[in-house]
Amino acid sequence: MSFRFKQFFVEDDRCAMKVGTDGVLLGCWAPTSHLTFDIGHLRILDVGTGSGLIALMLAQRCPSAHIDAIDIDPNAIQQAKENFERSVFSHQLSAFNSSLQDWQNRQFLAIEQSIVNRQSSNRQLYDLVVSNPPYFRNSLKNPDKGRELARHTDTLSYDDLFRHSARLLNEHGQLALILPAETENDVRETAERYSLFITRVTRVYSKPSKPARRVLMTFDKLSIVNCQFSIIEDVLVLENETGGRSAAYQQLCQEFYL
Repeated sequence: MSFRFKQFFVEDDRCAMKVGTDGVLLGCWAPTSHLTFDIGHLRILDVGTGSGLIALMLAQRCPSAHIDAIDIDPNAIQQAKENFERSVFSHQLSAFNSSLQDWQNRQFLAIEQSIVNRQSSNRQLYDLVVSNPPYFRNSLKNPDKGRELARHTDTLSYDDLFRHSARLLNEHGQLALILPAETENDVRETAERYSLFITRVTRVYSKPSKPARRVLMTFDKLSIVNCQFSIIEDVLVLENETGGRSAAYQQLCQEFYL
């Protein structure tokens, strides 16, 4: 299918995981204000990019940033590349068929080479890592292998996600995720093991009368021992009781939805 947004369109027919609300929410919500301090050298990593939707949204929001998008599915990466090439943001975007684990190893080889050449290793580290990661841990596997890889944490556990992200972030870097609401406490504990501390939580409700469905979370990498952040907590309701988009959801996505 093809999805048209205000400044780009996305095709996802070859991707296991299709364009959906989760990706749109993360693309709109992920923090970018901290990216303004180093204009010209901003780097973002989109882990599990799929069709490239989140990467495209961040390219629109951060015109000075370069965004690397990785995915283990070669079909998804090929489609992401095509979506990137058709967009006005193509010069900002690169797509690679790689796991996060392999990508971290590749970046550290580049860092070692930078040190040998007496160049700044920060050019291989990221200001922001974003991911709409696989999240099913105990459910039945899907017979569609592509969807199974995209949806199950067997290929990218939360522990792996935080461990490798912490290594890839620079000292001011942030990690932004969207996950099932019921994983929030476990995810916080996992992040702290790798010195990534939560600074913002937005709990997402489909309707006011329903329980929270998703949680958007930002984690900061702390370079100062015992530095404390105040946690910003808020809620986002996607629909009103009649089924229409809520005013808050419309405002969040106004730069993207037609």
